[in-house]
Amino acid sequence: MPTVPIENGTLWYEERGDGPPLVCLHGGWQNAESWRPQVDRFADEYRVVTFDLRGHGQTGPTDSRRYSIDLFVADLERLLAHLDIERPILCGISIGGMIVQSYLDSHPNGARGAVIGGPLQSMPPISLPPGVKPLISPLPAIVGMVSTIGPTATFRTLLCSIRSTIGRPWLTVDPAVKSQALTALDDVSPDEYRKIFQALYQFVPSDLSHVQTPILVLYGDHEAPPVKRQGERLADTVSHGFWREIAHAGHLVNQDNPALFNAACAGFFSNLDLLNSTGGSTDEIGSPSV
Repeated sequence: MPTVPIENGTLWYEERGDGPPLVCLHGGWQNAESWRPQVDRFADEYRVVTFDLRGHGQTGPTDSRRYSIDLFVADLERLLAHLDIERPILCGISIGGMIVQSYLDSHPNGARGAVIGGPLQSMPPISLPPGVKPLISPLPAIVGMVSTIGPTATFRTLLCSIRSTIGRPWLTVDPAVKSQALTALDDVSPDEYRKIFQALYQFVPSDLSHVQTPILVLYGDHEAPPVKRQGERLADTVSHGFWREIAHAGHLVNQDNPALFNAACAGFFSNLDLLNSTGGSTDEIGSPSV
């Protein structure tokens, strides 16, 4: 089992294929298996790297007392250095997309391109006045809940809360994908659930207007409206940003409709050389078709 040492732990990863590097970061409380449709599609053309974030899957718990998006970024940097990868294409879903955003903030030209699905920029996905967020933090309630009823039931409660707010299923529109997402929680301990939630809730998005990396934002038509708006603003902030809505998909857009998600990615990837070249512009290539 290939691993790389990280602070207070060991990171599990998997590689498949040869070619330009494509590194995929899964969502919160999920694992690398969630990228299987993309690995199967792109491994013939790319060196596809998937891994389990600390606290998740085969990486499992670490001794760090707190998690943060910055810590996840440091893990990504160690993985890239270990694999001798420079300027990969990065793909992130949900909290994985947050990690990609933070990585690009520190490395504005550090990736050949980036795809961000389920494009959360904050939790909750709305603007709050300074100082308010710590006062309304659900973390104490989450700690009590996860220690009492466990990670899976706590996550189900979160899904029900969001569904009641937006009036429809949000995480996924596919029962098989939902089942896989809930099964992934079997590998997450109560303490790791808390640390992951804390990293998600305390993340403060950066202004990415200095980022030169082309970014494609993809969200499902069943995504929560505030997350859609965050994704559109993200795409509009960077020099070469695009956003697209994927039909028949929720937050786990890459799994709900892999055919359309993969097609959008393939079109975007094919334009990266032009976008990264001198004089390449959005107007010259148009937007990736979905």
